[in-house]
Amino acid sequence: MPPLLLRTRARLRDVVKPVSGAAIGALTIGLLRATRYFDPIKTANLFGRITQKIGPMLREQKIGRANLTAAFPEKSSDEIERILTGVWDNLGRIGAEFAHLDHVWDLDPDRLGNGRVEIEPKSKKLFERLRDDGKPALIFASHLGNWELPAVAAVAHGLNAAILYRRPNIASADRAIEQLRSVNMGTLIPAGREAPFKLAQALQNGQHVAMLVDQYFTNGVDVTFFGRKTKANPTLARLLRQIECPIHGVRIIRLPDHRFRAELSDEITPARDANGQIDVQGTMQVITSVIEGWIREYPDQWLWLHRRWR
Repeated sequence: MPPLLLRTRARLRDVVKPVSGAAIGALTIGLLRATRYFDPIKTANLFGRITQKIGPMLREQKIGRANLTAAFPEKSSDEIERILTGVWDNLGRIGAEFAHLDHVWDLDPDRLGNGRVEIEPKSKKLFERLRDDGKPALIFASHLGNWELPAVAAVAHGLNAAILYRRPNIASADRAIEQLRSVNMGTLIPAGREAPFKLAQALQNGQHVAMLVDQYFTNGVDVTFFGRKTKANPTLARLLRQIECPIHGVRIIRLPDHRFRAELSDEITPARDANGQIDVQGTMQVITSVIEGWIREYPDQWLWLHRRWR
Protein backbone atom coordinates (compact mmCIF):
# COMPACT_ATOMS: atom_id res chain seq x y z
CA MET A 1 0.00 0.00 0.00
CA PRO A 2 1.41 3.49 -0.91
CA PRO A 3 2.81 5.52 2.03
CA LEU A 4 0.22 8.29 1.55
CA LEU A 5 -2.65 5.81 1.90
CA LEU A 6 -1.02 4.23 4.93
CA ARG A 7 -0.68 7.62 6.63
CA THR A 8 -4.26 8.54 5.75
CA ARG A 9 -5.59 5.27 7.14
CA ALA A 10 -3.60 5.74 10.34
CA ARG A 11 -4.96 9.26 10.79
CA LEU A 12 -8.52 8.09 10.21
CA ARG A 13 -8.03 5.33 12.76
CA ASP A 14 -6.72 7.83 15.30
CA VAL A 15 -9.76 10.04 14.74
CA VAL A 16 -12.37 7.29 14.70
CA LYS A 17 -11.05 5.28 17.67
CA PRO A 18 -11.89 7.83 20.43
CA VAL A 19 -15.24 8.58 18.83
CA SER A 20 -16.22 4.92 18.61
CA GLY A 21 -14.87 4.32 22.12
CA ALA A 22 -16.96 7.15 23.50
CA ALA A 23 -20.04 5.81 21.70
CA ILE A 24 -19.53 2.29 23.09
CA GLY A 25 -18.87 3.73 26.54
CA ALA A 26 -22.07 5.76 26.41
CA LEU A 27 -23.99 2.70 25.26
CA THR A 28 -22.54 0.68 28.14
CA ILE A 29 -23.51 3.35 30.67
CA GLY A 30 -27.01 3.62 29.25
CA LEU A 31 -27.51 -0.13 29.16
CA LEU A 32 -26.34 -0.61 32.75
CA ARG A 33 -28.56 2.18 34.02
CA ALA A 34 -31.59 1.06 32.02
CA THR A 35 -31.22 -2.55 33.10
CA ARG A 36 -31.65 -1.57 36.75
CA TYR A 37 -35.23 -0.49 36.03
CA PHE A 38 -36.29 -3.97 34.96
CA ASP A 39 -36.90 -7.19 36.86
CA PRO A 40 -33.50 -8.89 37.33
CA ILE A 41 -34.78 -12.41 36.69
CA LYS A 42 -36.70 -11.55 33.54
CA THR A 43 -33.79 -9.47 32.28
CA ALA A 44 -31.34 -12.32 32.92
CA ASN A 45 -33.61 -14.69 30.98
CA LEU A 46 -33.78 -12.23 28.09
CA PHE A 47 -30.03 -11.56 28.01
CA GLY A 48 -29.35 -15.30 28.16
CA ARG A 49 -31.56 -15.91 25.12
CA ILE A 50 -29.96 -13.03 23.21
CA THR A 51 -26.39 -14.22 23.78
CA GLN A 52 -27.37 -17.76 22.82
CA LYS A 53 -28.51 -16.39 19.46
CA ILE A 54 -25.69 -13.93 18.84
CA GLY A 55 -22.76 -15.83 20.38
CA PRO A 56 -22.45 -18.56 17.73
CA MET A 57 -21.99 -15.86 15.08
CA LEU A 58 -18.93 -14.41 16.81
CA ARG A 59 -15.32 -15.53 16.43
CA GLU A 60 -15.28 -16.46 20.13
CA GLN A 61 -17.49 -19.42 19.24
CA LYS A 62 -14.61 -20.99 17.33
CA ILE A 63 -12.21 -20.25 20.17
CA GLY A 64 -14.57 -21.83 22.68
CA ARG A 65 -15.09 -24.89 20.49
CA ALA A 66 -11.33 -25.35 20.06
CA ASN A 67 -10.74 -24.96 23.81
CA LEU A 68 -13.44 -27.48 24.68
CA THR A 69 -12.25 -29.99 22.10
CA ALA A 70 -8.74 -29.75 23.52
CA ALA A 71 -9.91 -30.05 27.13
CA PHE A 72 -12.46 -32.82 26.52
CA PRO A 73 -11.28 -34.92 23.56
CA GLU A 74 -13.67 -37.67 24.65
CA LYS A 75 -16.79 -35.51 24.16
CA SER A 76 -18.81 -35.60 20.96
CA SER A 77 -19.39 -32.51 18.82
CA ASP A 78 -23.00 -32.39 20.03
CA GLU A 79 -21.83 -32.37 23.66
CA ILE A 80 -19.38 -29.57 22.87
CA GLU A 81 -22.12 -27.49 21.24
CA ARG A 82 -24.44 -28.01 24.23
CA ILE A 83 -21.72 -26.79 26.57
CA LEU A 84 -21.14 -23.74 24.38
CA THR A 85 -24.84 -22.93 24.48
CA GLY A 86 -24.64 -22.95 28.26
CA VAL A 87 -21.53 -20.75 28.17
CA TRP A 88 -23.32 -18.08 26.13
CA ASP A 89 -26.41 -18.32 28.33
CA ASN A 90 -24.31 -17.88 31.47
CA LEU A 91 -22.46 -14.91 29.97
CA GLY A 92 -25.70 -13.17 29.04
CA ARG A 93 -27.12 -13.71 32.51
CA ILE A 94 -24.00 -12.26 34.12
CA GLY A 95 -24.41 -9.15 31.96
CA ALA A 96 -27.94 -8.65 33.23
CA GLU A 97 -27.08 -9.52 36.83
CA PHE A 98 -24.16 -7.08 36.89
CA ALA A 99 -26.59 -4.16 37.03
CA HIS A 100 -28.43 -5.80 39.94
CA LEU A 101 -25.55 -7.13 42.03
CA ASP A 102 -26.86 -5.51 45.20
CA HIS A 103 -30.18 -7.30 44.70
CA VAL A 104 -28.92 -10.65 43.40
CA TRP A 105 -26.86 -11.33 46.53
CA ASP A 106 -29.60 -11.70 49.14
CA LEU A 107 -28.08 -14.23 51.55
CA ASP A 108 -29.20 -13.80 55.14
CA PRO A 109 -26.89 -15.95 57.34
CA ASP A 110 -29.61 -16.19 59.99
CA ARG A 111 -32.24 -17.38 57.51
CA LEU A 112 -30.41 -19.69 55.15
CA GLY A 113 -32.49 -20.96 52.23
CA ASN A 114 -34.92 -18.03 52.11
CA GLY A 115 -33.22 -16.10 49.29
CA ARG A 116 -31.65 -16.83 45.91
CA VAL A 117 -28.27 -17.72 47.43
CA GLU A 118 -27.43 -20.81 49.46
CA ILE A 119 -24.28 -21.68 51.35
CA GLU A 120 -23.37 -24.91 53.07
CA PRO A 121 -22.65 -24.80 56.82
CA LYS A 122 -19.01 -25.79 56.19
CA SER A 123 -18.41 -22.83 53.86
CA LYS A 124 -20.24 -20.51 56.23
CA LYS A 125 -18.01 -21.59 59.12
CA LEU A 126 -14.85 -21.17 57.01
CA PHE A 127 -15.93 -17.69 55.94
CA GLU A 128 -16.62 -16.59 59.49
CA ARG A 129 -13.21 -17.85 60.57
CA LEU A 130 -11.51 -15.93 57.76
CA ARG A 131 -13.43 -12.79 58.64
CA ASP A 132 -12.78 -12.93 62.36
CA ASP A 133 -9.28 -14.39 62.80
CA GLY A 134 -7.48 -11.08 62.20
CA LYS A 135 -5.16 -12.62 59.61
CA PRO A 136 -4.69 -11.82 55.93
CA ALA A 137 -5.50 -14.43 53.29
CA LEU A 138 -5.25 -14.99 49.55
CA ILE A 139 -8.56 -15.91 47.91
CA PHE A 140 -8.65 -17.08 44.30
CA ALA A 141 -11.62 -17.45 42.00
CA SER A 142 -12.32 -18.38 38.38
CA HIS A 143 -14.64 -17.23 35.60
CA LEU A 144 -17.28 -19.73 36.71
CA GLY A 145 -21.00 -19.14 37.35
CA ASN A 146 -21.35 -15.49 38.35
CA TRP A 147 -17.78 -14.47 39.14
CA GLU A 148 -18.77 -10.96 40.24
CA LEU A 149 -20.68 -12.16 43.29
CA PRO A 150 -17.79 -13.26 45.59
CA ALA A 151 -16.67 -9.64 46.01
CA VAL A 152 -20.24 -8.59 46.77
CA ALA A 153 -20.49 -11.36 49.34
CA ALA A 154 -17.27 -10.25 51.04
CA VAL A 155 -18.55 -6.72 51.64
CA ALA A 156 -22.07 -7.84 52.52
CA HIS A 157 -20.78 -10.01 55.36
CA GLY A 158 -17.99 -7.88 56.71
CA LEU A 159 -14.87 -9.38 55.13
CA ASN A 160 -12.16 -6.74 54.73
CA ALA A 161 -11.04 -7.42 51.16
CA ALA A 162 -8.96 -5.89 48.38
CA ILE A 163 -10.12 -7.01 44.93
CA LEU A 164 -7.91 -7.13 41.86
CA TYR A 165 -9.87 -6.33 38.69
CA ARG A 166 -9.15 -5.66 35.04
CA ARG A 167 -10.31 -2.33 33.68
CA PRO A 168 -12.27 -2.19 30.40
CA ASN A 169 -10.28 -0.68 27.54
CA ILE A 170 -12.84 2.11 27.09
CA ALA A 171 -12.38 4.79 29.75
CA SER A 172 -16.00 5.93 29.95
CA ALA A 173 -17.24 2.37 30.32
CA ASP A 174 -14.58 1.80 32.96
CA ARG A 175 -15.84 4.75 35.01
CA ALA A 176 -19.44 3.56 34.80
CA ILE A 177 -18.57 0.00 35.80
CA GLU A 178 -16.22 1.09 38.59
CA GLN A 179 -18.94 3.37 39.99
CA LEU A 180 -21.40 0.49 40.01
CA ARG A 181 -18.86 -1.87 41.58
CA SER A 182 -17.83 0.58 44.28
CA VAL A 183 -21.28 0.48 45.82
CA ASN A 184 -21.05 -3.23 46.50
CA MET A 185 -17.42 -4.31 46.64
CA GLY A 186 -14.34 -3.79 48.76
CA THR A 187 -11.11 -1.97 47.92
CA LEU A 188 -10.76 -2.15 44.14
CA ILE A 189 -7.22 -2.43 42.76
CA PRO A 190 -6.91 -2.21 38.95
CA ALA A 191 -4.55 -4.63 37.25
CA GLY A 192 -1.29 -3.03 36.17
CA ARG A 193 2.33 -2.50 37.15
CA GLU A 194 1.49 -1.18 40.61
CA ALA A 195 -1.06 -3.88 41.40
CA PRO A 196 1.35 -6.44 42.96
CA PHE A 197 2.76 -3.79 45.29
CA LYS A 198 -0.71 -2.59 46.34
CA LEU A 199 -1.94 -6.15 46.89
CA ALA A 200 1.13 -7.04 48.95
CA GLN A 201 0.56 -3.91 51.02
CA ALA A 202 -3.05 -4.93 51.56
CA LEU A 203 -1.94 -8.34 52.85
CA GLN A 204 0.63 -6.72 55.14
CA ASN A 205 -2.18 -4.52 56.50
CA GLY A 206 -4.22 -7.62 57.37
CA GLN A 207 -6.66 -7.44 54.45
CA HIS A 208 -7.84 -10.38 52.38
CA VAL A 209 -6.76 -10.22 48.74
CA ALA A 210 -9.00 -11.76 46.09
CA MET A 211 -8.48 -12.24 42.37
CA LEU A 212 -9.53 -14.22 39.31
CA VAL A 213 -6.60 -16.44 38.34
CA ASP A 214 -7.72 -18.66 35.45
CA GLN A 215 -6.61 -16.62 32.42
CA TYR A 216 -3.57 -17.12 30.22
CA PHE A 217 -0.64 -14.76 30.91
CA THR A 218 2.31 -14.49 28.51
CA ASN A 219 4.66 -13.78 31.42
CA GLY A 220 2.98 -16.24 33.73
CA VAL A 221 4.10 -19.35 35.60
CA ASP A 222 4.21 -22.68 33.76
CA VAL A 223 1.42 -25.04 34.84
CA THR A 224 -0.58 -27.89 33.34
CA PHE A 225 -4.26 -27.22 32.71
CA PHE A 226 -6.49 -30.01 31.31
CA GLY A 227 -3.35 -31.92 30.40
CA ARG A 228 -1.79 -29.08 28.39
CA LYS A 229 0.91 -26.59 29.27
CA THR A 230 -0.20 -23.00 29.91
CA LYS A 231 0.89 -19.98 31.92
CA ALA A 232 -0.83 -18.95 35.16
CA ASN A 233 -1.32 -15.62 36.92
CA PRO A 234 2.06 -13.93 37.62
CA THR A 235 0.57 -11.52 40.16
CA LEU A 236 -0.56 -14.39 42.35
CA ALA A 237 2.84 -16.02 41.96
CA ARG A 238 4.56 -12.83 43.07
CA LEU A 239 2.40 -12.61 46.18
CA LEU A 240 3.16 -16.24 47.03
CA ARG A 241 6.87 -15.40 46.91
CA GLN A 242 6.50 -12.34 49.14
CA ILE A 243 3.98 -13.23 51.82
CA GLU A 244 2.93 -16.54 53.34
CA CYS A 245 -0.71 -16.62 54.43
CA PRO A 246 -3.74 -18.92 54.17
CA ILE A 247 -5.01 -19.63 50.64
CA HIS A 248 -8.62 -20.41 49.81
CA GLY A 249 -10.69 -20.73 46.65
CA VAL A 250 -14.21 -19.41 46.18
CA ARG A 251 -16.81 -20.14 43.52
CA ILE A 252 -20.42 -19.19 42.85
CA ILE A 253 -22.33 -21.95 41.07
CA ARG A 254 -25.45 -21.17 39.07
CA LEU A 255 -28.35 -23.41 40.11
CA PRO A 256 -31.81 -23.99 38.57
CA ASP A 257 -34.64 -21.53 39.31
CA HIS A 258 -32.33 -18.50 39.31
CA ARG A 259 -30.47 -19.57 42.42
CA PHE A 260 -26.78 -19.69 43.34
CA ARG A 261 -24.59 -21.71 45.67
CA ALA A 262 -21.53 -20.11 47.28
CA GLU A 263 -18.64 -22.40 48.18
CA LEU A 264 -15.40 -21.63 49.98
CA SER A 265 -12.69 -24.27 49.73
CA ASP A 266 -10.67 -25.68 52.58
CA GLU A 267 -7.31 -24.02 53.06
CA ILE A 268 -4.98 -24.95 50.22
CA THR A 269 -1.79 -26.65 51.37
CA PRO A 270 1.06 -25.03 49.45
CA ALA A 271 3.80 -27.09 47.83
CA ARG A 272 7.21 -26.72 49.49
CA ASP A 273 10.80 -27.24 48.48
CA ALA A 274 13.46 -29.22 50.34
CA ASN A 275 14.11 -26.24 52.63
CA GLY A 276 10.47 -25.90 53.65
CA GLN A 277 9.96 -22.75 51.58
CA ILE A 278 6.90 -22.34 49.39
CA ASP A 279 7.41 -23.83 45.95
CA VAL A 280 5.62 -21.16 43.90
CA GLN A 281 5.29 -23.16 40.71
CA GLY A 282 4.10 -26.23 42.61
CA THR A 283 1.57 -24.17 44.56
CA MET A 284 0.32 -22.53 41.37
CA GLN A 285 -0.19 -26.02 39.97
CA VAL A 286 -2.22 -27.02 43.03
CA ILE A 287 -4.46 -23.96 42.59
CA THR A 288 -4.81 -24.64 38.85
CA SER A 289 -5.83 -28.22 39.59
CA VAL A 290 -8.53 -27.03 42.00
CA ILE A 291 -9.93 -24.75 39.31
CA GLU A 292 -9.82 -27.54 36.74
CA GLY A 293 -11.83 -29.72 39.10
CA TRP A 294 -14.44 -26.98 39.46
CA ILE A 295 -14.73 -26.61 35.69
CA ARG A 296 -15.09 -30.34 35.10
CA GLU A 297 -18.13 -30.27 37.38
CA TYR A 298 -19.80 -27.36 35.57
CA PRO A 299 -18.15 -26.95 32.14
CA ASP A 300 -21.07 -24.95 30.73
CA GLN A 301 -20.62 -22.27 33.41
CA TRP A 302 -16.97 -21.46 32.67
CA LEU A 303 -15.77 -18.83 30.21
CA TRP A 304 -14.23 -20.90 27.41
CA LEU A 305 -14.21 -17.94 25.01
CA HIS A 306 -10.61 -16.75 25.52
CA ARG A 307 -7.53 -18.57 24.31
CA ARG A 308 -6.37 -20.68 27.26
CA TRP A 309 -3.32 -22.21 25.61
CA ARG A 310 -0.68 -21.00 23.15
